[in-house]
Amino acid sequence: MSDEPQTPKKSSKKPLMIGLALALLGGGGGFFAVQSGVIGGAGPVEDHAQIAAVSDSPKLSFVPLDPLIVSLAREGGRDHLRFSAQLEVVPEFANEVEAVKPRIVDVLNGYLRAVEVAQLEDPAALIRLRAQMLRRIQIVTGEGRVRDLLIMEFVLS
Repeated sequence: MSDEPQTPKKSSKKPLMIGLALALLGGGGGFFAVQSGVIGGAGPVEDHAQIAAVSDSPKLSFVPLDPLIVSLAREGGRDHLRFSAQLEVVPEFANEVEAVKPRIVDVLNGYLRAVEVAQLEDPAALIRLRAQMLRRIQIVTGEGRVRDLLIMEFVLS
């Protein structure tokens, strides 16, 4: 019997080094794949055919809507919503959409007054609200005239 204390075996650093090397290779490969456009998109636009395709996109017109200030009832008092937007329209229908702007503002005003303040405060709700407002605008203006609703200002105060 020996009185010398036994020293535990030192663990090998080989698995740690292999793991580190694989992590670096994976990270570098992922970066290259994203940067070159293999993953997550088409990459930088350098081809003249792609540039020509972008410039040949359909022409658009924008019809600005008058800014709205909507009073919102709240338990502790009143809040206000400042809202302004523009409509992306097909150019040949721009005059028709401009002519029904009072109806569009009326529909938006009524819809925004009906929405609860809690929904307006939810950051994820803006996408749903935008879709609902766009659908109502498309009903008022007629199918195929308004392509999109671009929200310029949406501020609760």
